Amino acid sequence: MMNTSLLIQNDPWLKPFSKYIAERKPRADHKEYELTGGASLSEFATGYLYFGLHRTANGWVFREWAPNATNVYLIGDFSNWQIVSEYALHQKANGVWEIELPEEKLWHGALYRLLIRWRGGEGERIPSYANRCVQDKKSKVFSAQVWNPKQPYVWQSPVPDLNNAVPLIYESHVGMATEELRVGTFAEYRDQIIPYIQQSGYNTVQLMAIQEHPYYGSFGYHVSNFFAVSSRFGTPDDFKSLVDSAHGLGLHVIMDLVHSHSVKNTLEGLNLFDGTPSLYFYGDNRREHPAWDSLCFDYGKNEVLHFLLSNCKYWLEEYKIDGFRFDGVTSMLYHHHGLSKDFTEYSMYFDGSENTDATSYIMLANKLIHEVKPTAVTIAEEMSGMPGVATPIDCGGIGFDYRLAMGTPDYWIKLIKDKSDNEWNVGEMYYELTRKRSDEKTIGYAESHDQALVGDKTIFFRLVDMEIYNHMAISDKSVVIDRGMALHKMIRLATIATAGNGYLCFMGNEFGHPEWIDFPREGNNWSYRYARRQWGLIRDAHLKFHFLAAFDKEMLSLTGNSNFFSHPPELLLDDHKQHILAFRRNELVFVFNFHPDRSCTDYGIPTGHGKFRIVLNTDSGRFDGFNRIDESMDYFTSSIIADRPMENTYLKVYIPARCALVFKKMPAKSIYEI
Repeated sequence: MMNTSLLIQNDPWLKPFSKYIAERKPRADHKEYELTGGASLSEFATGYLYFGLHRTANGWVFREWAPNATNVYLIGDFSNWQIVSEYALHQKANGVWEIELPEEKLWHGALYRLLIRWRGGEGERIPSYANRCVQDKKSKVFSAQVWNPKQPYVWQSPVPDLNNAVPLIYESHVGMATEELRVGTFAEYRDQIIPYIQQSGYNTVQLMAIQEHPYYGSFGYHVSNFFAVSSRFGTPDDFKSLVDSAHGLGLHVIMDLVHSHSVKNTLEGLNLFDGTPSLYFYGDNRREHPAWDSLCFDYGKNEVLHFLLSNCKYWLEEYKIDGFRFDGVTSMLYHHHGLSKDFTEYSMYFDGSENTDATSYIMLANKLIHEVKPTAVTIAEEMSGMPGVATPIDCGGIGFDYRLAMGTPDYWIKLIKDKSDNEWNVGEMYYELTRKRSDEKTIGYAESHDQALVGDKTIFFRLVDMEIYNHMAISDKSVVIDRGMALHKMIRLATIATAGNGYLCFMGNEFGHPEWIDFPREGNNWSYRYARRQWGLIRDAHLKFHFLAAFDKEMLSLTGNSNFFSHPPELLLDDHKQHILAFRRNELVFVFNFHPDRSCTDYGIPTGHGKFRIVLNTDSGRFDGFNRIDESMDYFTSSIIADRPMENTYLKVYIPARCALVFKKMPAKSIYEI
């Protein structure tokens, strides 16, 4: 039973738009019945079991949807890339083409494409459901490849039960996870990076660029073959082994799913597949994305929904993926794609610009994913702030489990860029970090891959800039590096301590990885210098990077053990004059002194009665701090503060400049310790 009033009850300002919110679920329900006829979405989303190439008891069967085609042929190694009549497909109903072949006509590893003819033209195409595509090293042309090894992959590890733990996500790109000047592989990532992630305290791996894409520099966002694992990194079995190994170490694996647009390429992608511009995409002025040089799916077309929903189920079933980060959700939700819109008032969400077909698709995708795998996690990359994106469908929402708190990294970068340290306002900081919808779960992060792309800088690189090259040695002294090390730890701690319901870090940012990300392209002479991760920096005991990694690990351990995500932050104090911010979350008290040079002695934090102990200290020598705090002592609250009113009980602390302390309330042994 639907109860949209819950969304409006949590936010009465949405009441004028209740009609729009109330229409969401009936519209999606109507579309679901239109698609399934009353069957389940899981039964419907099986296109990958019907279309494409499949081994049968007697040989092979291949099917493709190409309603505008007049002739379709398989061409490949087996036909010397020529049209041969025995590889001609036969037309069936509803634009489906089919061919059955004896076993000896195809073999594992054989390359193939389709030759599709239509009235007035023809073209070679890669099948829409191809599950393996490879690129010729000389011609750079992609082809589909028969993938039917004699020994199918045998899964070893069950999917771990994280007992509803909040996602602590390590965002990664397999290709740039190597230190060498080349593309990394699934096997290397499995053997070298997966154990590091587990040891660092994360419980979820988020993988980018898994779906096949012709241009490496697109970061995986210009997808051409939606059912194919990118062959740059290895084989389908290699990817299964990666996921299997992660499961064996207790990690969940989620992947970026790009259903917001598709590459414009014709040979590699779906563009003009059977000569028709509107087969998968809009046929009017909505067809081309105005900012991404790509094509926009027609979410109102049932065949397109079948393709996309089948794609969701495919990754869950075939590769045991544990969920998805949906890319470009804002672009999907609006006909204007959210471009040049600031969304400063609610009316801008409900002004007729919403793509209701896309909204229905997203809702059905979320429903399907949780139907197929109830423990799966769905995360929306959505920057407009559309109400209800991560609210349950039955409450008037769109159904994602989480949304990314995309305003947080923007806030940190803007603060560092535009204001001196003396101008940082801790009250504003707390407001920005905790400004989240109460009816949605969010993933907090200080920075992701977006903040590290060429033309921008990571937080640490922005803090220390060129000093990173010459002054990161432990023996070196630099006030710039000291500032950068201190603020990097404090910013990350403040972010995770105020995060809604999970946390994310992009690969390498936890230890202050230098420079930016720039994939090989003509403009940089096809260099891999910036498309890799310099893991040697944290292995070098003479450099300071490992201190940041050590802090990150202890920070994650603290949040995991204290279960504080189950409680929202509670502001205790924001002293703009002293730059001190204090708040409570569950049993932990966080105290930050962002002042660049002023330490405070016997500073009172209104905590109420109790005995406290420091459980995390950014100033510890273990994290390249100045060791100004005695972490062994117990702290007892007091009602005597000379310059404060007597309405509360205070924890009196010494809080050095550019330092953050986390206190935990300890059980009292006797009445005298209260």
